[in-house]
Amino acid sequence: MRHLLAGESHGPALVGVVEGLPAGLPLAPDFVRAEMARRREGHGRGPRARGVEDDEVRFLAGLADGVTLGSPLAFVIENRGLAARGRGSPQGWTVPRPGHADYAGLVKYGYTECGPAAERASGRATAGLVAVGACAKALLREFGIEVLSHVLAIGGVTAAAGAPTAARLRRIRAGTPVRCLDARAAAAMVAAIDAARADGTTLGGCFEVVAFGLPVGLGSCAQPDTRLDAWLAADVMAIPGVKAVAIGDGLEVAARPGHEAHDEFWPAPGARRRGGAGGRVAPARGPAAVARATNRAGGIEAGVTNGQPVRVRGWCKPLPTLRRGLRSVDLVTGRAESAPWVRSDTCVVPAAGVVGEAVVAWRLACALVEALGGSRLDVMRERWRALAPGRGGRPARAAPARRGR
Repeated sequence: MRHLLAGESHGPALVGVVEGLPAGLPLAPDFVRAEMARRREGHGRGPRARGVEDDEVRFLAGLADGVTLGSPLAFVIENRGLAARGRGSPQGWTVPRPGHADYAGLVKYGYTECGPAAERASGRATAGLVAVGACAKALLREFGIEVLSHVLAIGGVTAAAGAPTAARLRRIRAGTPVRCLDARAAAAMVAAIDAARADGTTLGGCFEVVAFGLPVGLGSCAQPDTRLDAWLAADVMAIPGVKAVAIGDGLEVAARPGHEAHDEFWPAPGARRRGGAGGRVAPARGPAAVARATNRAGGIEAGVTNGQPVRVRGWCKPLPTLRRGLRSVDLVTGRAESAPWVRSDTCVVPAAGVVGEAVVAWRLACALVEALGGSRLDVMRERWRALAPGRGGRPARAAPARRGR
């Protein structure tokens, strides 16, 4: 599968084309709308996300009666802020903001001002990514695969959240201030965001995306460019503002000795034994014979899913648009100036987690289509039956079809 996105932050609309979704996939408008709304949530979001844009996705092609046709799916997300501003082009400026695309984009494309580069590199483009991710999630949920996220850190506050189970992540999926599993840390994060806003600065942090219900065998170890972990790392790193990515325990594993770094195998509960309680495990006929007590690898070994939840972390830098301004230079006059402040957020880490869900879901959906073939959903379900016994060491059944509304 592949997708292509276009559109400027303050242009008429964002547009996208998704190619490769199977025919027969129900794509309910209410589901897509709910996914888009979650991107606008999070304490620290600015006025545009909170009150200007509604991020309504309108499908133009590839969909009939709420079900995909197998042909390219086209959509548009109109920018309501264009009408609110009353003009067709954003204000230009010649003082680049450190940390943004202003300077590099101006030099690369030969612009005379910073606006054009900033327009495309803006976080507004992530609305298109979330729309694409909603399509991918609709496909994954047909096979019982669920992708969720939570916030691990904002500013200097780090959560002590424990195991991110699907049930716990569903409870904070929407309507919570920072989508954090640790209530005490969440309150401290909110306070830190408020303090940063009052100080005219911004905060970054870390989010984690977790995918549940995956089978063993998605991805490949045959070539470097077929490794699923490499694709996931690239996808999450491509989210605006993300500066580091980890799979599973990531950097923590590098500091541990080998016997504390890997996920050991154990006989699965109920496995047949020979010679009584202390005997050998009977020969296995498949991956259902083993279990693991840890998931340090983040559900991927040698570029291939191993049946455990896939865990991907992303670290976001503080936004480069600060009300207090950073030191910069006017590229026309050569004089020292303060970087301009453009309407912005104080913290986008919870929203970045939603974008992280979208890109992880997209990459997993691509791997699933590659494994099962993607022309028709009913054919994919038939092939899933052969693949699904490797999902987490337990037999699995395909989820029932959902009709569009």
